[in-house]
Amino acid sequence: MSLPIVERLKADLAEKQRELQQDLPARLEEARAHGDLRENAEYDAAKNRQGILRAQVAQLQTRIRELSVYTLAQIPRDRVSYGSRVTVEDADSGEQVEYRLVFPEEVDAPAGWISINSPIGQGLMNRTEGDEVAVQTPRGRKTYQVLSVVTLHEQPEGRGGKSA
Repeated sequence: MSLPIVERLKADLAEKQRELQQDLPARLEEARAHGDLRENAEYDAAKNRQGILRAQVAQLQTRIRELSVYTLAQIPRDRVSYGSRVTVEDADSGEQVEYRLVFPEEVDAPAGWISINSPIGQGLMNRTEGDEVAVQTPRGRKTYQVLSVVTLHEQPEGRGGKSA
């Protein structure tokens, strides 16, 4: 079974491909009908959009291939990994914060969804409850105590995907 992010990226890819293959050709044809292409802003805008979409489609295809090698079975059940909800306590302030570790495409900082590639995400990977983690952040060095870990497998909302 693939990860939820792969399904979301596939849906985004399908939407962009539809625009590239169906919507844009119609817009380009309509713009061509207006005459001189050298001074046709609609045509230029459609061609620019076409280039952007082609780049986005290529990027999404690459990322889907990269992420498709991951399966739920590969995600550890006993330590922090992708999809885990981790509650930590700042050793200096005593403040407790909960993070969910996700791929960069899923980051939602206000909700506490941080990238597994971020400094804090990297520091927390493969840790277990009780571990102390020192992390270099943009605001300086921080030390956290891991209070709890709920792995992707233990989460009730269906494998950690964002609810709509």
